[in-house]
Amino acid sequence: MKASELFVRCLENEGVEYIFGVPGEENIDVMDALLDSKIKFVTVRHEQGAAFMADVYGRLTGRAGVCLATLGPGATNLVTGFADANMDRAPIIGIAGQGATTRMHKESHQMLDLVNLFAPISKYSTELIHADIIPEVVRKAFKDAQSEKPGGAFISVPENIAGAELSESKQPLKVQHAAAPAPPQQKVEQAAQVISDASYPIIMAGNGVFRGNASEQLVAFAEKLNIPVATTFMAKGAIPFSHPLSLGTVGLQAHDYVACGFDRADVILCVGFDMVEYHPSSWHQNKDKKIIHIDQHYAEVDEHYMLEVGVIGDIAAALNAIGEVASPQSELKAGTLRQVIVDELNEKESDASFPMKPQRILNDVRKGLANEDILISDVGAHKMWIARMYQAEAPNTCIISNGFASMGIGIPGAIAAKLVHPEKTVMTINGDAGFMMNSQEIETALRHKVAIIIMVWNDSKYGLIKWHQDKKFGRDAHIDFNNPDFVKYAESFGAKGYQVNSADELLPTIEQAIADDTVVVIDVPVDYSENMKLTEKLGNLVCPI
Repeated sequence: MKASELFVRCLENEGVEYIFGVPGEENIDVMDALLDSKIKFVTVRHEQGAAFMADVYGRLTGRAGVCLATLGPGATNLVTGFADANMDRAPIIGIAGQGATTRMHKESHQMLDLVNLFAPISKYSTELIHADIIPEVVRKAFKDAQSEKPGGAFISVPENIAGAELSESKQPLKVQHAAAPAPPQQKVEQAAQVISDASYPIIMAGNGVFRGNASEQLVAFAEKLNIPVATTFMAKGAIPFSHPLSLGTVGLQAHDYVACGFDRADVILCVGFDMVEYHPSSWHQNKDKKIIHIDQHYAEVDEHYMLEVGVIGDIAAALNAIGEVASPQSELKAGTLRQVIVDELNEKESDASFPMKPQRILNDVRKGLANEDILISDVGAHKMWIARMYQAEAPNTCIISNGFASMGIGIPGAIAAKLVHPEKTVMTINGDAGFMMNSQEIETALRHKVAIIIMVWNDSKYGLIKWHQDKKFGRDAHIDFNNPDFVKYAESFGAKGYQVNSADELLPTIEQAIADDTVVVIDVPVDYSENMKLTEKLGNLVCPI
């Protein structure tokens, strides 16, 4: 058999469902072998889109998403989406064809050192230098990519290795998964004592709660000990926003209402917290709180994140064990703060002004989507509003990239989410700038009959950059651009397009888009003057507790 056939068998052995990618000359042996495989190949229109699809697939499933490119520019086009997955702790496997090993020693057409290119943005980066090592390389790549904390593994496949003949005796290696260890009892008891002695503990839940399948245990832990919970951008839905112990989301650089709870806290329980989500210098400036770190992985070293106790092991088991020993708070001390947060989020629920306020748009999106439906946020000013205001009720129903935080993830991410969960409505909200970065994947969605809703917040500007420029300089620079007619643009692909012309049109348009059951683009003019109003409001914020 060919080495490429063994390579594909090894991918099948790892349970790969989809490979997202673009065919090329140097990966043709792998492409040919895939014709006889149960793996579905999703041909995309740009390799960045392939990487973002693999990124979101990995985040939603916990299994490595796989993307494939050819050598040189094909491989470099994978880098942004691959780096996003690696920093957002999503398991991903990047595969690229490469020129033959017989021309690696010299200057050669489209040749780059791909292993060293991907090494800084992956947990494992290697090249197949001999066909016999394929089973070991593939098994190691998946093991490293999927183990806590997950990330990227990259495999370079030289064309002459892929086409080599092998003995039929070569087989994939057995797939084995290490179980997360139980947390040490001594650490459990130390953490329980610190919590029992606390006057005002607060929980910050991070993305690791999802990776550890510990959302139910987190809610039960908070209820048992009567401790309020705030989530990072990437952990929205770890506790339902409607839960009386939920304080919403932390992560804005400005001092938001939820930050008042951290100001008052004497003990902060960081559960499944990744430092890339929200740097401790933003919420622990004075270094005067006791921090309890509960995670499957040891804490990153940072002067603002010095631990009182670290409980390392299975997160769900740790929460259950600590909850059995710790004494609960006698009363819910954050009730007033929660009510202020809820009231503020619903403040512009019926605002009829047009262009629409971000707050009204998100209220209508929340009304239009079921609690189990999925919202994928692209990156831009709208991301800040989604993170702050969208009320997620279930795990992994609001996907926000906040480690690498790359624009362009929205449309490819929505395609992957719909492939993983065809039974759910999937919507992506994009700025007009981010939308145009990967809008070509509309064709991919239509070709594969993947029904997604793409909402575009239209202001003809790089809105988030304007927000920062206005805050720092009181003026903006070089942030304006022109847009196509988004309705006609959608229709040119064969998708449906709707232009919202008044605030009251949005919710019915969302409902129609869901009923259309195809790719739909909704163009929503947005009033981003609310950005600076929010900045001013938070700058003058007086804590209600």
